[in-house]
Amino acid sequence: LNYVTQVLGTDGLHPIAALSLMLLEDGPLFIADTHVHPEPTPEEIAETAIAAARHVRRFGITPQVALCAYSQFGNLDNQSGRLARAALEILDREPRDFTYEGEMHVDAALDPKVRARLLPESRMEGPANVLIFANADAASGVRNVLKMKAGGLEVGPILMGMGNRAHVVTPSITARGLLNMSAIAGTPVAQYG
Repeated sequence: LNYVTQVLGTDGLHPIAALSLMLLEDGPLFIADTHVHPEPTPEEIAETAIAAARHVRRFGITPQVALCAYSQFGNLDNQSGRLARAALEILDREPRDFTYEGEMHVDAALDPKVRARLLPESRMEGPANVLIFANADAASGVRNVLKMKAGGLEVGPILMGMGNRAHVVTPSITARGLLNMSAIAGTPVAQYG
């Protein structure tokens, strides 16, 4: 990311977070923040959720955002849970135009039956399609497992907040992945962001 600001400058833009789209057999799954904030604040997690929802809509998909952590709905007092709960409180301060819930494990995010057992009054129906993690270790780990072991095709990481001027290309990118990133980078900002 240092190269992005060195080469492009900021012009009032700053990277909010990195969003990876994983194309899986059962549909798309978005994961954030995989690269920008290794240990985000609650404010950065909330900002990531808002930006991710906006970007997911640009793909023609209705965002269902899950704040993922080691704890579930306050059952443990740990760092990732505290961060996710604080981010949830920030999101709750204003009306949002997307559905979100947290904090929860990935299985509860992806399986509505598991989530219903844990939190019957959940505001989210159906599986989440956006997973926001409380740290980059978890987000990047899930991204890499899906890519390497579950046959996921990655589009991204998309660098949110840079007006589509820069994105991330990782060493493991495939030719198809590079083509997909080129297509995103070539999309006008008015259409994509």
